[in-house]
Amino acid sequence: MKTPPFRLHRPTTIEEAVSLAADLENRNQGFDWVSGGTDLLANYKWHINTKPHVISLASIEELTRHDRYHIGAMVRLHDLEQGPTHALLRKAAGTIASTLIRRSATVGGNLCLDTRCFWYNQTEDWRRSIEWCHKCDCDTEADCRVIPNQNTLCVATYQGDLAPCFMVLDATIHLAGSDGVRSMSIADFYALDGMTRNVLKPGEFVTHVSIPEESSDLNGDYQKLSLRESWDFPEAGVATAWKRDATGLSTLRIATTACESIPRIHTEQAQVGLANWNGESTAVEIADAIRKEVKPVNNTYFPPAYRRKMLRVLTKRALKGTWM
Repeated sequence: MKTPPFRLHRPTTIEEAVSLAADLENRNQGFDWVSGGTDLLANYKWHINTKPHVISLASIEELTRHDRYHIGAMVRLHDLEQGPTHALLRKAAGTIASTLIRRSATVGGNLCLDTRCFWYNQTEDWRRSIEWCHKCDCDTEADCRVIPNQNTLCVATYQGDLAPCFMVLDATIHLAGSDGVRSMSIADFYALDGMTRNVLKPGEFVTHVSIPEESSDLNGDYQKLSLRESWDFPEAGVATAWKRDATGLSTLRIATTACESIPRIHTEQAQVGLANWNGESTAVEIADAIRKEVKPVNNTYFPPAYRRKMLRVLTKRALKGTWM
Protein backbone atom coordinates (compact mmCIF):
# COMPACT_ATOMS: atom_id res chain seq x y z
CA MET A 1 0.00 0.00 0.00
CA LYS A 2 1.14 3.54 -0.72
CA THR A 3 1.62 6.19 1.94
CA PRO A 4 -0.48 9.36 1.55
CA PRO A 5 1.42 12.49 0.47
CA PHE A 6 3.30 14.38 3.17
CA ARG A 7 6.16 16.86 3.36
CA LEU A 8 9.37 15.50 4.91
CA HIS A 9 11.57 17.84 6.98
CA ARG A 10 15.15 16.95 7.91
CA PRO A 11 16.57 19.23 10.64
CA THR A 12 20.23 18.74 11.56
CA THR A 13 20.18 20.03 15.15
CA ILE A 14 17.88 19.67 18.14
CA GLU A 15 17.30 23.42 18.12
CA GLU A 16 16.28 23.37 14.47
CA ALA A 17 13.89 20.47 15.07
CA VAL A 18 12.25 22.24 18.02
CA SER A 19 11.92 25.48 16.04
CA LEU A 20 10.43 23.70 13.05
CA ALA A 21 7.90 21.88 15.23
CA ALA A 22 6.91 25.14 16.96
CA ASP A 23 6.37 26.83 13.59
CA LEU A 24 4.13 24.01 12.37
CA GLU A 25 2.19 24.13 15.64
CA ASN A 26 1.67 27.87 15.29
CA ARG A 27 0.30 27.37 11.78
CA ASN A 28 -1.98 24.52 12.93
CA GLN A 29 -0.15 22.11 10.66
CA GLY A 30 -0.24 18.54 11.94
CA PHE A 31 3.03 16.61 11.98
CA ASP A 32 4.67 13.45 13.25
CA TRP A 33 8.23 12.76 14.35
CA VAL A 34 9.99 9.88 12.60
CA SER A 35 13.26 8.20 13.52
CA GLY A 36 13.72 4.76 11.97
CA GLY A 37 10.20 4.72 10.55
CA THR A 38 9.58 1.01 11.07
CA ASP A 39 6.38 1.74 13.02
CA LEU A 40 5.22 5.12 11.73
CA LEU A 41 5.59 4.44 8.01
CA ALA A 42 3.80 1.12 8.35
CA ASN A 43 0.88 2.96 9.96
CA TYR A 44 0.96 5.56 7.21
CA LYS A 45 0.62 2.82 4.59
CA TRP A 46 -2.53 1.71 6.42
CA HIS A 47 -3.65 5.36 6.46
CA ILE A 48 -3.75 5.40 10.26
CA ASN A 49 -3.82 8.92 11.72
CA THR A 50 -1.61 10.39 9.01
CA LYS A 51 -0.30 13.98 9.09
CA PRO A 52 0.64 16.42 6.28
CA HIS A 53 4.16 16.92 7.70
CA VAL A 54 6.77 14.48 9.01
CA ILE A 55 9.92 15.64 10.80
CA SER A 56 12.82 13.21 10.56
CA LEU A 57 15.37 13.07 13.41
CA ALA A 58 17.80 10.95 11.39
CA SER A 59 20.16 13.83 10.51
CA ILE A 60 20.68 15.05 14.09
CA GLU A 61 24.10 13.65 14.96
CA GLU A 62 23.74 14.42 18.67
CA LEU A 63 20.94 11.87 18.93
CA THR A 64 23.23 9.02 17.83
CA ARG A 65 25.59 9.25 20.82
CA HIS A 66 25.93 5.85 22.46
CA ASP A 67 28.04 4.85 25.43
CA ARG A 68 27.52 2.74 28.52
CA TYR A 69 25.38 5.27 30.36
CA HIS A 70 24.02 7.46 27.54
CA ILE A 71 21.85 6.10 24.71
CA GLY A 72 20.66 8.56 22.08
CA ALA A 73 17.16 8.35 20.66
CA MET A 74 18.53 7.64 17.19
CA VAL A 75 20.70 4.70 18.26
CA ARG A 76 19.70 1.72 16.12
CA LEU A 77 18.52 -1.40 17.89
CA HIS A 78 21.24 -3.40 16.15
CA ASP A 79 23.86 -1.06 17.60
CA LEU A 80 22.25 -1.30 21.04
CA GLU A 81 22.38 -5.08 20.79
CA GLN A 82 26.08 -5.01 19.87
CA GLY A 83 27.05 -1.93 21.90
CA PRO A 84 28.71 -1.13 25.22
CA THR A 85 25.61 -0.79 27.38
CA HIS A 86 24.05 -3.06 30.02
CA ALA A 87 23.67 -6.75 29.15
CA LEU A 88 19.93 -6.61 29.88
CA LEU A 89 19.41 -3.99 27.17
CA ARG A 90 21.57 -5.91 24.72
CA LYS A 91 19.51 -9.06 25.28
CA ALA A 92 16.16 -7.27 24.93
CA ALA A 93 17.27 -5.44 21.78
CA GLY A 94 18.29 -8.74 20.21
CA THR A 95 14.78 -10.16 20.65
CA ILE A 96 13.05 -7.35 18.75
CA ALA A 97 11.66 -8.10 15.28
CA SER A 98 14.27 -9.21 12.74
CA THR A 99 17.85 -8.30 11.92
CA LEU A 100 16.80 -6.06 9.02
CA ILE A 101 14.32 -4.16 11.16
CA ARG A 102 16.82 -3.76 14.01
CA ARG A 103 19.20 -2.07 11.59
CA SER A 104 16.59 0.65 10.97
CA ALA A 105 14.50 0.78 14.16
CA THR A 106 15.71 3.07 16.94
CA VAL A 107 15.69 3.25 20.73
CA GLY A 108 13.54 6.39 20.74
CA GLY A 109 11.08 4.84 18.32
CA ASN A 110 10.71 1.72 20.44
CA LEU A 111 10.10 3.77 23.58
CA CYS A 112 7.49 5.92 21.79
CA LEU A 113 5.91 2.99 19.94
CA ASP A 114 2.29 3.53 19.05
CA THR A 115 -0.13 1.28 20.90
CA ARG A 116 -1.70 -1.54 18.94
CA CYS A 117 -5.15 -3.14 18.71
CA PHE A 118 -6.64 -5.49 16.14
CA TRP A 119 -9.56 -3.09 15.70
CA TYR A 120 -7.13 -0.29 14.87
CA ASN A 121 -4.19 -1.78 12.97
CA GLN A 122 -6.18 -2.60 9.85
CA THR A 123 -6.66 -1.09 6.42
CA GLU A 124 -8.66 2.10 6.03
CA ASP A 125 -11.43 0.27 4.14
CA TRP A 126 -11.71 -2.33 6.90
CA ARG A 127 -11.87 0.32 9.63
CA ARG A 128 -14.48 2.26 7.68
CA SER A 129 -16.61 -0.88 7.38
CA ILE A 130 -17.02 -1.04 11.18
CA GLU A 131 -17.59 2.73 11.45
CA TRP A 132 -14.12 3.34 12.92
CA CYS A 133 -13.03 3.07 16.55
CA HIS A 134 -12.29 5.44 19.41
CA LYS A 135 -8.57 5.77 18.61
CA CYS A 136 -9.04 6.56 14.93
CA ASP A 137 -12.60 7.87 14.79
CA CYS A 138 -12.16 10.38 11.90
CA ASP A 139 -14.29 12.88 13.89
CA THR A 140 -17.20 10.43 14.18
CA GLU A 141 -16.90 10.06 18.00
CA ALA A 142 -16.96 6.30 17.53
CA ASP A 143 -16.95 4.02 20.57
CA CYS A 144 -14.15 1.70 21.60
CA ARG A 145 -14.57 -1.73 19.97
CA VAL A 146 -12.84 -3.59 22.79
CA ILE A 147 -14.93 -2.08 25.59
CA PRO A 148 -18.27 -1.21 23.91
CA ASN A 149 -20.39 1.85 24.61
CA GLN A 150 -17.59 4.12 25.80
CA ASN A 151 -15.39 6.63 24.02
CA THR A 152 -13.45 8.14 26.89
CA LEU A 153 -10.58 5.66 27.23
CA CYS A 154 -8.55 3.79 24.62
CA VAL A 155 -7.23 0.40 25.74
CA ALA A 156 -4.89 -0.26 22.81
CA THR A 157 -1.83 -2.18 24.00
CA TYR A 158 1.74 -0.89 24.27
CA GLN A 159 4.02 -3.59 22.84
CA GLY A 160 7.54 -2.20 23.15
CA ASP A 161 10.39 -4.32 24.55
CA LEU A 162 12.91 -1.77 25.83
CA ALA A 163 10.76 0.26 28.23
CA PRO A 164 10.51 -2.37 31.02
CA CYS A 165 14.25 -2.99 30.81
CA PHE A 166 15.02 0.71 31.19
CA MET A 167 12.55 0.83 34.08
CA VAL A 168 14.27 -1.87 36.12
CA LEU A 169 17.63 -0.19 35.49
CA ASP A 170 16.17 3.05 36.95
CA ALA A 171 16.83 4.96 33.73
CA THR A 172 16.02 8.62 33.10
CA ILE A 173 14.47 9.80 29.84
CA HIS A 174 15.32 13.24 28.45
CA LEU A 175 12.98 15.36 26.30
CA ALA A 176 13.34 18.55 24.26
CA GLY A 177 10.64 20.97 23.12
CA SER A 178 9.73 24.61 22.72
CA ASP A 179 9.52 25.01 26.52
CA GLY A 180 13.08 23.76 26.92
CA VAL A 181 14.44 20.42 28.07
CA ARG A 182 13.17 18.22 30.87
CA SER A 183 13.94 14.83 32.36
CA MET A 184 12.04 12.23 34.34
CA SER A 185 12.11 8.63 35.43
CA ILE A 186 11.17 6.47 32.49
CA ALA A 187 8.45 4.91 34.64
CA ASP A 188 6.81 8.38 34.77
CA PHE A 189 7.04 8.87 31.00
CA TYR A 190 4.01 6.74 30.15
CA ALA A 191 0.35 7.79 30.53
CA LEU A 192 -2.39 5.21 31.04
CA ASP A 193 -4.32 5.69 27.82
CA GLY A 194 -3.89 4.00 24.47
CA MET A 195 -4.18 7.32 22.64
CA THR A 196 -2.09 9.57 24.91
CA ARG A 197 0.56 6.87 25.48
CA ASN A 198 3.09 9.16 27.14
CA VAL A 199 3.62 12.65 28.57
CA LEU A 200 5.19 14.19 25.46
CA LYS A 201 3.81 17.67 24.82
CA PRO A 202 3.05 18.89 21.28
CA GLY A 203 6.34 19.58 19.53
CA GLU A 204 8.38 17.64 22.08
CA PHE A 205 10.54 14.57 21.40
CA VAL A 206 12.91 12.18 23.15
CA THR A 207 16.61 13.07 22.88
CA HIS A 208 18.25 10.30 24.91
CA VAL A 209 18.07 7.94 27.85
CA SER A 210 20.62 7.94 30.65
CA ILE A 211 21.38 5.01 32.95
CA PRO A 212 22.88 5.49 36.42
CA GLU A 213 26.37 4.13 36.93
CA GLU A 214 25.02 1.96 39.75
CA SER A 215 23.23 -0.10 37.10
CA SER A 216 26.55 -1.83 36.41
CA ASP A 217 26.09 -3.67 39.69
CA LEU A 218 22.73 -5.11 38.61
CA ASN A 219 22.10 -8.44 36.97
CA GLY A 220 18.97 -8.76 34.87
CA ASP A 221 16.88 -10.77 32.46
CA TYR A 222 14.12 -10.22 29.92
CA GLN A 223 11.58 -12.86 28.91
CA LYS A 224 8.83 -12.41 26.33
CA LEU A 225 5.95 -14.19 24.68
CA SER A 226 5.35 -13.73 20.96
CA LEU A 227 3.68 -15.66 18.20
CA ARG A 228 6.97 -16.16 16.36
CA GLU A 229 10.56 -15.57 17.48
CA SER A 230 11.06 -12.80 14.95
CA TRP A 231 9.00 -10.01 13.45
CA ASP A 232 6.06 -10.15 15.88
CA PHE A 233 5.46 -7.67 18.68
CA PRO A 234 5.53 -9.18 22.20
CA GLU A 235 2.24 -10.44 23.61
CA ALA A 236 3.70 -10.28 27.12
CA GLY A 237 7.12 -9.37 28.46
CA VAL A 238 8.87 -9.30 31.84
CA ALA A 239 12.11 -7.52 32.74
CA THR A 240 13.91 -8.06 36.04
CA ALA A 241 17.00 -6.59 37.70
CA TRP A 242 18.58 -7.63 40.97
CA LYS A 243 21.68 -7.23 43.09
CA ARG A 244 23.27 -9.52 45.64
CA ASP A 245 25.52 -8.56 48.53
CA ALA A 246 27.05 -10.40 51.47
CA THR A 247 23.65 -10.79 53.14
CA GLY A 248 21.85 -12.05 50.05
CA LEU A 249 19.47 -10.39 47.62
CA SER A 250 19.53 -6.63 48.31
CA THR A 251 17.80 -5.13 45.27
CA LEU A 252 14.94 -6.41 43.14
CA ARG A 253 12.97 -4.67 40.39
CA ILE A 254 10.35 -6.10 38.02
CA ALA A 255 8.50 -4.52 35.09
CA THR A 256 6.05 -5.84 32.51
CA THR A 257 5.08 -4.85 29.00
CA ALA A 258 2.62 -5.74 26.21
CA CYS A 259 -0.29 -6.45 28.55
CA GLU A 260 -1.76 -2.98 29.08
CA SER A 261 -1.73 0.47 27.49
CA ILE A 262 1.57 1.24 29.19
CA PRO A 263 4.55 -0.74 30.48
CA ARG A 264 4.41 -1.01 34.25
CA ILE A 265 6.97 -1.33 37.03
CA HIS A 266 5.81 -3.52 39.90
CA THR A 267 7.43 -1.87 42.90
CA GLU A 268 5.09 -3.22 45.57
CA GLN A 269 5.37 -6.85 44.48
CA ALA A 270 9.17 -6.59 44.27
CA GLN A 271 9.47 -5.00 47.72
CA VAL A 272 7.21 -7.58 49.37
CA GLY A 273 9.14 -10.37 47.72
CA LEU A 274 12.49 -8.89 48.71
CA ALA A 275 11.41 -8.54 52.35
CA ASN A 276 10.36 -12.20 52.46
CA TRP A 277 12.91 -13.61 50.06
CA ASN A 278 13.26 -17.39 50.16
CA GLY A 279 14.47 -18.21 46.68
CA GLU A 280 12.30 -20.01 44.15
CA SER A 281 9.20 -20.19 46.37
CA THR A 282 9.18 -16.41 46.75
CA ALA A 283 9.66 -15.98 43.01
CA VAL A 284 6.52 -18.07 42.44
CA GLU A 285 4.59 -15.86 44.89
CA ILE A 286 5.78 -12.71 43.08
CA ALA A 287 4.79 -14.22 39.74
CA ASP A 288 1.31 -14.99 41.06
CA ALA A 289 0.93 -11.45 42.44
CA ILE A 290 1.92 -9.85 39.13
CA ARG A 291 -0.41 -12.15 37.19
CA LYS A 292 -3.29 -10.95 39.36
CA GLU A 293 -2.40 -7.27 39.04
CA VAL A 294 -1.96 -7.03 35.26
CA LYS A 295 -5.20 -6.87 33.28
CA PRO A 296 -4.79 -7.40 29.52
CA VAL A 297 -7.77 -6.98 27.23
CA ASN A 298 -8.87 -8.87 24.15
CA ASN A 299 -7.18 -6.81 21.43
CA THR A 300 -4.02 -8.73 20.46
CA TYR A 301 -3.37 -12.17 18.97
CA PHE A 302 -3.40 -14.23 22.17
CA PRO A 303 -6.47 -14.06 24.46
CA PRO A 304 -6.15 -12.21 27.79
CA ALA A 305 -6.42 -15.32 29.99
CA TYR A 306 -3.51 -16.98 28.18
CA ARG A 307 -1.34 -13.84 28.33
CA ARG A 308 -1.91 -13.54 32.09
CA LYS A 309 -1.10 -17.21 32.55
CA MET A 310 2.10 -16.84 30.55
CA LEU A 311 2.99 -13.67 32.46
CA ARG A 312 3.33 -15.86 35.55
CA VAL A 313 5.63 -18.23 33.66
CA LEU A 314 7.72 -15.42 32.21
CA THR A 315 8.14 -13.74 35.61
CA LYS A 316 9.43 -16.94 37.17
CA ARG A 317 11.83 -17.44 34.27
CA ALA A 318 13.09 -13.86 34.49
CA LEU A 319 13.73 -14.30 38.22
CA LYS A 320 15.56 -17.60 37.86
CA GLY A 321 18.97 -15.96 38.17
CA THR A 322 18.11 -14.68 41.64
CA TRP A 323 18.34 -18.13 43.21
CA MET A 324 20.45 -20.15 40.75
